[in-house]
Amino acid sequence: MCGIAGILSPDPAGVTIQRLKQMTDALAHRGPDGEGHWLDSGTTGSDPGGMTGPALPYAVALGHRRLSVIDLSPAGAQPMSCLDRYIIIHNGEIYNHIELRQTLRSKGYTFHTRTDTEVIPAAYDHYGPDCLRHFDGMFAFALWDKKERQLFLARDRFGEKPLFIYQEETRFLFASEMKALWAAGIPRILNPPMLFNFITLGYTQNPANSAETFYKDITRLPARTYLRFQAPTGKQETRQYWDPLIHTIDPPTVKHESEILEEFDALMSESVHRRLRSDIAIGASLSGGLDSSAIVAYTLAQPDRPASLPTFSAVFPGFEKDEAPYINQVTRHFNLTNVTTTPTAADLLHDLDQLAAQQEEPFQSASIYAQYRVHALAKAHGIKVLLDGQGADELLAGYPKYFAWYWRELYRSDPATLATELAAVQGAREEWSWKHRLAAAWPDLAGAVQRRNRVIRQRSNKDLSRDFVHAAGVSYYDLPPVNRLNSVLYYNALTNGLEELLRYADRNAMSHGVETRLPFLDHRIAEFLFALPARFKIRNGWTKWLLRVNTEWALPAGIVWRKDKTGFEPPQHQWMSDPAVLDRIGKARQTLVKMGILDRTVLQKKIQPMGAHTAENYDWRYLVTAACLE
Repeated sequence: MCGIAGILSPDPAGVTIQRLKQMTDALAHRGPDGEGHWLDSGTTGSDPGGMTGPALPYAVALGHRRLSVIDLSPAGAQPMSCLDRYIIIHNGEIYNHIELRQTLRSKGYTFHTRTDTEVIPAAYDHYGPDCLRHFDGMFAFALWDKKERQLFLARDRFGEKPLFIYQEETRFLFASEMKALWAAGIPRILNPPMLFNFITLGYTQNPANSAETFYKDITRLPARTYLRFQAPTGKQETRQYWDPLIHTIDPPTVKHESEILEEFDALMSESVHRRLRSDIAIGASLSGGLDSSAIVAYTLAQPDRPASLPTFSAVFPGFEKDEAPYINQVTRHFNLTNVTTTPTAADLLHDLDQLAAQQEEPFQSASIYAQYRVHALAKAHGIKVLLDGQGADELLAGYPKYFAWYWRELYRSDPATLATELAAVQGAREEWSWKHRLAAAWPDLAGAVQRRNRVIRQRSNKDLSRDFVHAAGVSYYDLPPVNRLNSVLYYNALTNGLEELLRYADRNAMSHGVETRLPFLDHRIAEFLFALPARFKIRNGWTKWLLRVNTEWALPAGIVWRKDKTGFEPPQHQWMSDPAVLDRIGKARQTLVKMGILDRTVLQKKIQPMGAHTAENYDWRYLVTAACLE
């Protein structure tokens, strides 16, 4: 994991090492182990690095901040020159770089380092943009082709690694974080519709336009997408390179259940195996839930398991949702070292401005702060690579909300199984109301009604200034009419939901110079799971059924067959009730009133502390919005 930045322009005066260094300095936290810069001013005879080729019509500057994980030698420094043609800067990991290196060697390519980065230009040289389909990894990289005078940008399939872009007629800039663009002089101008939808819905992204950000004229390169920029014409091509097929109708013949269990187990094992490739020590985040515990179990089952696997957790003694008892079950079971942090309301206040600066855009709850502290803990103990269980909920239907989608699917296709499933979930028969039955029968109509009602609630929010609503009140609420569990999982994993969580994780980890690896987000696992019928995700009242059955052999039953886990949650209500936090929320309201976002009447309303996963948690949104904008 690293930080990357670049500038392209037909005007050499605006493309300097000084400006590029301003950008990479803003990313120093992402790469504390080194930095590098490469410049071609585009003037006649310029040929940095001793490379041959024609002079560039565009001035090009590429910068990098390094977090050393694989091949710690100076040979792994970036920007990296490859094949006397390409310059690459790369943020992330290509986990199957060893296998790709062997394949490319058989085709005549030679390598001079052990880095995964060096494999990327060789793969691009051989496969072209299709090289992305061969990568198992998390990545955002920029590849400059001297011969074709072309920039190639790409992001991984799920959006684990970020990449932001600013462009105008004479400049094209990109960076791992927006703060690097601001350091280069790009204006920081709020995008009001995004803020309207965050305050009213909690949305941090536009489902209909994943390139949009909270700031005008700054876009993100969408996940599973590449961009080619041709100099000097400025012609661009943006294309999505991956989209898993969704299984929506049971095929006439399905593999035997034992085969499916074995295949899933093999995919998980190989994914974890590849994500253990590192030249430095690895640890694991441990929340007390099934997902992070499963990753620990698969890690310790590997033949090349680490000599030690320190685990890191956030615990909250006395809080009703404290996960410490479950964390202790796992660490005792495997005889692991566990280091804990217990953030407080005072800690939140102390770190809020720094947290907001790292996140750059508002965030949903105090859970993000607890995660931030876990990564700080890992850094303090010398661990720069952490395994984590993120992604399982979206691929395996881990959230309780997915029950309703599955029941609707069964209502149309299998009433007998529906009766069994309703009987298996406490309170399900009461929850399975006539509204759900109508939505199951007429999903398009139900979706239209839900959207209309949601938009009305958004625009009628009495805390908002009427001028702000009139100017910015464009609703981004968009849940397409889906009638299958797999379809809503696809929506949350690839359209709206997971990438938001990945943004939180990336900024929290990289703010401390820590790399987070997510074995569930191996694209082969996603393709496998999307191809399975819904009954492998939810069965007999259990979410993530396939994962539970597959980890029975390795984990305590109290972890595998636990139903009360609702998500990583700190005592946010308690924190928001703290007098000092209440004071900060009050000041945040005042800030947003002065900005014309909130109506003055909000200043007379009592602040409403709420839990981390409570809907319509407006005062938390005001707090973090003001922190991000001040």
